[in-house]
Amino acid sequence: MNQFHAGRTRRAALAGGLALAGAGAAAGRAMGGEGSGVQLYANGDILTMEGDHPQMVEALATRDGRIVFAGPAAEAARRFPGAERIDLAGRTLLPGFIDGHSHIYMTGLMALMANHYPPPDGPAVDFAEIVAGTRRWMETPDGRLMISRLGWVVGRGYDDAQLAERRHPTREVLDQISRDLPVMIIHQSGHLACVNTKALEVAGLTRDTPDPPGGVIRRGPDGVPNGVLEEAAYVRLAFRVTGHTGADVQGRILERAQEMYASTGYTTAQDGRSTKDVTDALAELAQAGALKLDVVSYPDITFNSGAVVPPWRSADRAYRAHYRIGGVKLSLDGSPQGKTAWLSAPYLEPPEGQKAGYLGYGSMPDAAAEHFVDLAFQNRWQLLVHANGDAAIDQLLRAVDKAIAAHGYPDHRTVLVHGQTLRKDQIPELKRLGMLPSLFPLHTYYWGDWHASSVLGSPRADYISPCRDVLKAGLTLTSHHDAPVTLPDALRVLDATVNRTTRSGRVLGPDQRLTPYEGLKTLTHWAAIQYFEEADKGTLTVGKRADLVILEKNPLKVPPADLHRIAVVRTIKDGRTVYAKGSA
Repeated sequence: MNQFHAGRTRRAALAGGLALAGAGAAAGRAMGGEGSGVQLYANGDILTMEGDHPQMVEALATRDGRIVFAGPAAEAARRFPGAERIDLAGRTLLPGFIDGHSHIYMTGLMALMANHYPPPDGPAVDFAEIVAGTRRWMETPDGRLMISRLGWVVGRGYDDAQLAERRHPTREVLDQISRDLPVMIIHQSGHLACVNTKALEVAGLTRDTPDPPGGVIRRGPDGVPNGVLEEAAYVRLAFRVTGHTGADVQGRILERAQEMYASTGYTTAQDGRSTKDVTDALAELAQAGALKLDVVSYPDITFNSGAVVPPWRSADRAYRAHYRIGGVKLSLDGSPQGKTAWLSAPYLEPPEGQKAGYLGYGSMPDAAAEHFVDLAFQNRWQLLVHANGDAAIDQLLRAVDKAIAAHGYPDHRTVLVHGQTLRKDQIPELKRLGMLPSLFPLHTYYWGDWHASSVLGSPRADYISPCRDVLKAGLTLTSHHDAPVTLPDALRVLDATVNRTTRSGRVLGPDQRLTPYEGLKTLTHWAAIQYFEEADKGTLTVGKRADLVILEKNPLKVPPADLHRIAVVRTIKDGRTVYAKGSA
């Protein structure tokens, strides 16, 4: 059988043989007989994601949240005569997508804030729209709720690289929103924010306030803070502002976030760098039965390692009510698009207030990084490490090398998160140390032009997220969206991993593109390996969870440029539909 081109004749035969009903929807439940309680999918492309090359089967059967059959349609019809029959109607079925890295709680929280993403994800093209958009949001139900709970006006997603002014809004700009309420607008990278004069007053930030370790308070010529806060200066304030929302709002946050993830095919989501407030909220929501997707939390090792305890963290990595703690998260630097990532060679254009030769900066000295990595290895915690700049990656490699020498831990699966400026000479070191890279090729679309023209220049910009070289080295790769930095859109992630096309249409590093099948592997089978869940997820294999996604078209059959236009028709978690296109 040609696995890529199932013809109309065979589809008609499948439909007749299985008596499937309803285009893309379940038929009426069969009454009794062998196979009662079984859901039987057929009449489309069923892509198993097993092996190094695409494999398809004619039919897939699930029961009680598990896959019980994958094979010929005639055999399925014979074995499960009483099954609930689901006609794919030429659509494509594959394993549910697994989130390589993101922050699901913060994604839901920010979904309640004023939307200042640039197009295509939001309307913010200049300062005027940020001001006007925030004022509109203040009159919405979400705006009134958030202001009443937080006492702050909050927005998210502005990008100085895409604003007409090509700079960050300062306190004077945000004072146009309000002089009476504190205002905080978070940069799309999640590593900076701008605040108004009232916010500086509430936060106690003055001319005499020193920069915190690992952060910068940007200032005017007179030394007075101008409202732009980097890294630790922003994070400290953000935790104060957003840390206490109330149980009802926390429920709304997770509901909104899960809707977003499920609508693009994700059945497993991550919460990276979870604070204590977040791990407490996730545990409470899990106990209340509020989670419909699997959520894996990685608490921040620097201030929330106390959360890595039973029952949510266990040696068997079992979920309880769809929640578990998978390990810990460490952050070693900032954002390349925000120009706070720690590089070994200077930024092409330094940010405002910095001189030529500026390299960015790390989050902590070597001794501290080595301490936290050692702590993770000593406790046998899986470690996820945010390191964007190659200098931060060097720091990470040295720390992991020392921790392995001290503690062993052969199957640690430490994850390099982002690795935007990963150098070619660092890739063999990742392999030697048994690490897994979770790269961020979505940067090629969202910030590729900015990296080329302002951040890195060529040829460094062409090598961001070097997926092909990582695969050549024999590493297990995942590709992620880092929501809320970008929206949790699996097909947009796939598109960027395969095409590496910038906003202007330039292909950034064509030699680092993956095939569509490899791109899908980063979202399914290889992502399951990253989570130690390859025995349970990632392929359509008998015995594994019935975590499925139905796509309108087969990603292996459409032009690569159309990958991000493929619609998700249905998302199924443990055999139950958690998203259906067109449903409320």
